[in-house]
Amino acid sequence: MKIGIVCPYSWDVPGGVQFHIRDLAEHLIRLGHEVSVLAPADDETPLPPYVVSAGRAVPVPYNGSVARLNFGFLSAARVRRWLHDGVFDVIHIHEPASPSLGLLSCWAAQGPIVATFHTSNPRSRAMIAAYPILQPALEKISARIAVSEYARRTLVEHLGGDAVVIPNGVDVDFFAKADPNPDWSGHTLGFIGRIDEPRKGLPVLMAAFPAIVEQCPDVRLLVAGRGDEEEAVASLPAELRSRVEFLGMVSDEDKARLLRSVDVYVAPNTGGESFGIILVEALSAGAAVLASDLDAFAQVLDQGAAGELFANEDAGSLATAAVALLRDPARRAELSARGSAHVRRFDWSTVGADILAVYETVTDGAAAVAADERIPLRTRLGFSRDG
Repeated sequence: MKIGIVCPYSWDVPGGVQFHIRDLAEHLIRLGHEVSVLAPADDETPLPPYVVSAGRAVPVPYNGSVARLNFGFLSAARVRRWLHDGVFDVIHIHEPASPSLGLLSCWAAQGPIVATFHTSNPRSRAMIAAYPILQPALEKISARIAVSEYARRTLVEHLGGDAVVIPNGVDVDFFAKADPNPDWSGHTLGFIGRIDEPRKGLPVLMAAFPAIVEQCPDVRLLVAGRGDEEEAVASLPAELRSRVEFLGMVSDEDKARLLRSVDVYVAPNTGGESFGIILVEALSAGAAVLASDLDAFAQVLDQGAAGELFANEDAGSLATAAVALLRDPARRAELSARGSAHVRRFDWSTVGADILAVYETVTDGAAAVAADERIPLRTRLGFSRDG
């Protein structure tokens, strides 16, 4: 099958949607499908052979964050050229309602279109206001996927229609088989995310850290991600700042090693999350996970059976839960075992098969319609040649 996948966000800026698209493309390629991904990318960005650049992206406030999107006449021309050259059996557009390549592709594409909705935002006035503009494009979509029940709810409430829920995928064994790094082990908490994006919750973790250190004097915090490191620790007492080790941007391999090494992985995100791929990666690595009790996070963690939850944006609740886990290796081992079993449902072997089933449904439907259109109208209406 020839599959075209459209990524709305800049390929060179790490994010859950980009990782999902990358892993989906590589999973499909391993299965023997021909895949091309269209994505915004700066000229100097090294790209995998299956990615086609649609040009430089610009930062735009979107869903409580700043997304790097690509929109305009030049982008539209590149979309049309990619569609023309690709002759795809199916187009898979991610975030078709965002002002980026997804919407442009929806307008320009012909044939079967599958759309995946990642956003969870129950109070999006912008999405409601934009509906009249979006409607003609969205009506061309053959099948809709939502990565969680919360993303599905946003779609239903703002844009109408419905979607099948297929979660983000992860290569479970890649994380499960990573080698721990001894330098990152031993009474350690871990955090991975954009340091200077407030909704990722690092300020909440920093506010909780002094109370954690008071109860667990030898604890360290390992932080991986881009952002202003000095600003991140500015709220901490000077004597505690050396307990926070910034690792900068890490490779996929080092991310897996980090998650395999820490005693507790902390996800203090404050909102705007429709899924939580980092939780799935942490569970795959066997980490004991402590996360804010966002609805999407609670669903990924099986309502607290596969990981501990604390009250969102409550530093005291986070500190209490972290101290309890650091002091209780048996509880950490229990969470690790439960999480490792629970996370198998998110493996690409399952998620990829579900997405392929959607592709096959829409392409079979399109083929049936095309075949029907080739039958003379008199025959379709039940008239004989002599009637």
